[in-house]
Parts: sequence; C-alpha cells; structure tokens
Amino acid sequence: MSRAWGRRASVRVPATSANLGPGFDALGLALTLHDEVTVEITEGGLVVEVDGEGARELSRRGERHLIVRVLRRAFERIDELAGSGLGQPPGLRLSCVNRIPHSRGLGSSSAAIVAGIVAARALHPHGGVLDDAAALALATEIEGHPDNVAPCLYGGLTIAWSGPEGARAVRLDLDRRVVVFVPDRTLATERARGLLPQTVPHADAAANAGRAALLIAALTQGWDDPRVLLAATEDRLHQGYRAPAMPESAELVDRLRAAGIPAVISGAGPTVLAFTTLSRVDSIRPEVGNGWLKRPLNVDPHGACVDPPAS
Repeated sequence: MSRAWGRRASVRVPATSANLGPGFDALGLALTLHDEVTVEITEGGLVVEVDGEGARELSRRGERHLIVRVLRRAFERIDELAGSGLGQPPGLRLSCVNRIPHSRGLGSSSAAIVAGIVAARALHPHGGVLDDAAALALATEIEGHPDNVAPCLYGGLTIAWSGPEGARAVRLDLDRRVVVFVPDRTLATERARGLLPQTVPHADAAANAGRAALLIAALTQGWDDPRVLLAATEDRLHQGYRAPAMPESAELVDRLRAAGIPAVISGAGPTVLAFTTLSRVDSIRPEVGNGWLKRPLNVDPHGACVDPPAS
C-alpha cells in the first residue's frame, strides 16, 4: 500500500432543509441530525458496511453506492487539479452510520455526496487543492443544484446560486430551533420536480422574491414575531404544484400555518419543517394529528467535519 495516501478519515455530515418556503433552489439550512461516514484505504478490494437508514439495500451496492462513486470522482478531480496522476487507491473500506431519513426532503443524497468529497480530500495526499469552492462545484455537478450541498458543506444558513463561474454560496450564521415532521412515506425528488411548471405568473415570482428577502432578514436579525415569519415563509413557486404528490404534508403545512406556526415543505418533501419549538407544537396537538415523527432540531453551525483528522 502506498504511503502517500492517508489511512483513515471519519466524516460527519448534517441533514439539510432546502427552499424554506420562498427560497426555491437557493436557500438551505444545515440541521443537527448527522450521518457518520468512515473511509479507510486498504491493500485492495472494496468493502461497504451500512448501519441505520437503508442498511439492507445500500450495503449490497458496492461500486454503485453513491459515496463510493463520489469518492472515485473526487480522487479523479484532485488528480486533475494537482496534476498528480496518482489514480485510485489500492482498496477501500466504507462504513456508514445513516441517521438522515432517505427520500424525505432532508438532504440524504447531498449528505452522501459531501461526505464522499470531504473524505477524499482528507485522504488524498494532494487533497488540499480541492478547497471549499472546488468542493462545492464538484458536489453541485453531481447533485445537479447547490441548495442542499451548500449548507451540508458550510453549515448554518446558505444562499446558493449558479452562474458562469459555477456554483457559489454565501454562508450566514443562524441560531434557531426548528421542528421537523417526518412521515413514513417517501417521495423521490425527481417526481417532485416533475410536477413543477415551466413558467409561473410574474406576480408569483415577484411575491416569492420579496418573501425570500424578508425571510433572510427575519432569520438573521433574530425576529421572533411569528406573524413576520408566517409572511416570510409564504411560497407560490413550488409547494402548491407539488401538493398532489404529498397531500398529507400539504395539509399539515396548512394546519400549522392556520395555528400561527411558520411551516414549510422541507426540500422536495414530504417532511415538513416549522420554525417553532416542540412545546409549541405539543400545545396544538389536534392540529398536528398522528402519523408524524416530530423531531426538534437546531441549526448546525459547522457543516461537514472530519473528526478525527485523517492519519
């Protein structure tokens, strides 16, 4: 085994919630719910071990496992940037402890992508060439859009966009409690995106632009007035169009908002996120109904972390 490679890297990556109502494909939050991924360089072969979410299926995927594919691509990108020609490591052992629910709108695929990139950067002897900007660009290439990968990589509240120079993001500090309502059912992101129209009325686009600006101000300035947050989380671009694919989630959002709680669909759904506390949710138990895993979370300020450092 080449001594050039790091031996082992353990990465912790947060769940994320994108859109936050009006910030479609732009806003994202990192949340205090984490997957833990350990990658070891071995003498040869590939071993994939998964505990938790998706363990039975994902353990059998081998080279088709998303993190393995991302590791391979990240090693290639580092070689390209460094001009090293080192290639792939002799062997890999991937161990995952998955806590982020899959296909629920909490960024599980983005977490896997960021975990693979950050682990590859820690293990490759020239990994330093893949700085955060390059890591965000690669993650966006793989995921397709930056709204989930940006908060997963950077932590906090992020505003992400893509332009001629590629994917970019601004990170903002945020200390905020939320409650997520996770249903048993899943929803593929591709199906949710397929329900969106190609064009929307100008008035709806203008309304969302104003609400997104208000939401950034409300969250970062510490405004706790639920009336302001209710207005700031109004959306006309995506939630209504996706409601037929997740009627229970859409109805829960309506019930919570009618009770004065700022609630939105998390990412592509079907999880619902509310800017509130668990005690406030418990006080309106009839409005919430049954069938939801209610989980209080905070905003994760760190994003993806390597702990301990690769050796």
